[in-house]
Amino acid sequence: MKDKILKSIASHKKLLAEFETDGHERIIKAVEIITSSIKAGGCIYICGNGGSAADAQHIAGEIVGRFLRERKGLPAVALSTDTSVITCISNDYGFEDIFARQVEALGRKGDVLWAMSTSGTSKNVIKAIPIARELQMKIIGFAGKSGSTLEKLSDVCINVPGQYAYEIQQIHQIAYHIICDLVEQNFTKG
Repeated sequence: MKDKILKSIASHKKLLAEFETDGHERIIKAVEIITSSIKAGGCIYICGNGGSAADAQHIAGEIVGRFLRERKGLPAVALSTDTSVITCISNDYGFEDIFARQVEALGRKGDVLWAMSTSGTSKNVIKAIPIARELQMKIIGFAGKSGSTLEKLSDVCINVPGQYAYEIQQIHQIAYHIICDLVEQNFTKG
């Protein structure tokens, strides 16, 4: 067991070292996109499946509630949380439409779609992006290895070249906590 634990820790250290080398510029761009949108009256819509759906909810909580500082609530919605909407859309249209339909209904010019897919190819996540583009929304992607469909469709994409979804999500969690901290800093007096 010890060898397995140490191997897992070493793998995460390697991914984190790679992220440390080139991730900061992408984080800065994501923070600028989110901050500009909120300052202009926009909203951040976050989507993903499975663990990424849980991350979407986590991010929305940090933005709407607070991260580290007292400040006013900021607008963010996790598109994976309304079971009535999700099951209605899945039943009437198909699971691939659950995010696209919500973006079509809720999204406005200047909003942000924060799309999360460890594979970078989740059909329901990808299908929401053209709708967001039509509405003149910005796209922040969180994906695994570089070169994915999600990366190609995003204004900025945080890539993590992990072999497994859990490794990717753990580095994504570090990235989105940094983003939440820096966005919050932009809306905190003093």
